[in-house]
Amino acid sequence: MGKSNDSRRNFIKILGVAGVGAAVGCISNENSDNKESKTKVTSRIEGAKYMGDFSAPALEKVRCAFIGVGARGSGHIKQLAEIEGVEIVGISDLYEDLAKKAEKECLEKGQGRDKDISLYYGEENLWKKMLQEVKPDAVFIATPWELHAPMAIITMEEGAHAFVEVPIATTIEDMWKMIDTSEKTQKHCMMMENVNYGREEMLYLNMCRQGAIGELLHGEASYIHELRGQMASERSTGSWRTHHYANRNGNLYPTHGLGPVAQYMNIARTEDNFSRLVSFSSPAIGRSTYAAKNYAKDHKWNQLDFKGGDINSSIVKTNLGRTILVQWDETSPRPYTRLNLIQGTKGTLAGYPMRIALEGGVEGATEDHHQWAQADQLQAVYEKYEHPLYKRLGALATKMGGHGGMDFMMRYRIIECLRSGSPLDQNLYEGCLWSAVGPLSEASVAQDGMPQEFPDFTRGDWKNTKPLAIIT
Repeated sequence: MGKSNDSRRNFIKILGVAGVGAAVGCISNENSDNKESKTKVTSRIEGAKYMGDFSAPALEKVRCAFIGVGARGSGHIKQLAEIEGVEIVGISDLYEDLAKKAEKECLEKGQGRDKDISLYYGEENLWKKMLQEVKPDAVFIATPWELHAPMAIITMEEGAHAFVEVPIATTIEDMWKMIDTSEKTQKHCMMMENVNYGREEMLYLNMCRQGAIGELLHGEASYIHELRGQMASERSTGSWRTHHYANRNGNLYPTHGLGPVAQYMNIARTEDNFSRLVSFSSPAIGRSTYAAKNYAKDHKWNQLDFKGGDINSSIVKTNLGRTILVQWDETSPRPYTRLNLIQGTKGTLAGYPMRIALEGGVEGATEDHHQWAQADQLQAVYEKYEHPLYKRLGALATKMGGHGGMDFMMRYRIIECLRSGSPLDQNLYEGCLWSAVGPLSEASVAQDGMPQEFPDFTRGDWKNTKPLAIIT
């Protein structure tokens, strides 16, 4: 295991021709010819069915397996092990210590009583063997970005539902492959966008649904999170993510900010859909400067030519003419923000810091829309608009933790939906649509801001897809 970094990079070698093509494509500049935005919409595979409102047969017990139990995957397995109706049956990771640590934590939480948890580690292709031998109901994939699509595809082909970390994929081609596989196998494939379960985001969703800010006009979404310190990682996120920063120029991580805003606007569900985007990146200075300052001249990070701009700004236009600013910056020294702004004809909701302005003022806080009502002034707003799901699970989620409880609430809802046979809160097409900002922004940047068209991943069926309910 001494060549741990090489092992993770070599992971793509065992994915087969399709997997290798996908991985190579995602860290190159192939998008410059606009082929990402011109991907043709083909007919649905014979016998395949649209998955927008899909309900899988209810499972009394959800047998879960995990591919990748490092920084993010370990959080998934710890909390899922404590949720009623979950049985942990398989764990796969490149590293023996991570796999065994995850197993130990599961045993401490009462898992493994009826049957031993199967472990697979030390070789790149053992996750495939796990799927074949363990035959789980649901697989949670927390691996490098370029592996999400091929792993999810094989998971569905092996008969399990796939739950994938963000972004769902890095190329439009892979997104279509995931959609075709899901529709053919009738298996869920959900991108685990945990931010949609934040208290603020759920409150704003409920306010938008109830018309509190009128007709929606504009949103602002971002992932501004200085993460240069990850470059020190030898076998975790920084060991592979840094290569994306070097070889790709666009918005590489759009979904944390965009997912909630898209739900506010009811995107790809009856009302509206993304139409096109334009994108620009700043000069690429911060990463190379940081590497030169913090690493030896002959260090691997100083051998890279960082092509990705320090900050990317994209504008999405929807079919109804709404606009969304989407920004990404994991390099600059500035405070964390997701912006989380939604503007309507009667007011504006915003985050970082949380604040609200409404025409006529906010009850108990302001007299008109010329002043923001701050977070500590919003008691009346919470009393009127607190999301019912947060009322039910908020205290437990806060206790369980995970980004303030949003992680637990997402995981709990996944299991709740699988056990009840209900549609998931986020469907595959949404995961692909939000993630498509990545490759489309790369194509736009490469063409000096030329507009890029979003594919209609639903093949027109979004118009008949039910809006996301305000879950109780």
